[in-house]
Amino acid sequence: MDAPATRTPTRSPWFLREPSPVAAARLFCLPYSGCGASMYRHWPQSADGVEICPVQPPGRENRMREPAYSTYEALADGLAEALLPHLDRPYGLFGHCGSALAAYETAVRLAALGAPAPARVFVSSEVAPQDGPYGRFLELDDEELADELRRLVAELGGTLEPGLLALYLGVLRNDVEMNKRYHVAEPVRLSSPLTAIGWTEDTGIPPSLMTGWPACGATDFVLLDGGHYRFIEAPPELLTLLTGALRPAPGQGGGRPGAA
Repeated sequence: MDAPATRTPTRSPWFLREPSPVAAARLFCLPYSGCGASMYRHWPQSADGVEICPVQPPGRENRMREPAYSTYEALADGLAEALLPHLDRPYGLFGHCGSALAAYETAVRLAALGAPAPARVFVSSEVAPQDGPYGRFLELDDEELADELRRLVAELGGTLEPGLLALYLGVLRNDVEMNKRYHVAEPVRLSSPLTAIGWTEDTGIPPSLMTGWPACGATDFVLLDGGHYRFIEAPPELLTLLTGALRPAPGQGGGRPGAA
């Protein structure tokens, strides 16, 4: 009799690489508007024992053929389901600008599912849900958005050919429209603490506009040096802030807190 065939686990399309089974803690990083998971390519795979896990939503990069979500709520539903197998140890969520709202909504969905709560939710360069929609991108036409894409890709160290520019412009336009649709009168208050990160030279979302986040949960405010796109460089002070909140205490291994 032939031996039963061994089934190879299906790799999740939500990650460029599967989260490591030996990581002590994980940080799930959502991509900036118009971008995919590869925007975190300058970030290390791990820092101070915390694995950096870039998230790849449908409708961008290697998932370009899949339909993109049209609301943060729908995106959060899909991402929350994808994260469930990987919440067996301390973890956090990080989002910048529009993806900060998606990170918050994902934490809301995970709570509704009864999943382990994030150790912390990091929201960078974004107003609180009840204070939006806000941002200069919301008023830009396609030509102006294309200029922003060129600037962003230059920050990443590359250039966009006309064909790729048109493709990514469609992704950015969808993300902008998703932001416009996001209206929250009274935000759900998370049990997880939040860290609201502002940037000293950020003219798109000045840190002074981020004061509404305490309505979403206990919030620490941090101001870092740099402009709107500096987070892409993985500045050491940002990584220290992110990993410091997730790193297990000395003598505590990986796995869910309190697990036998």
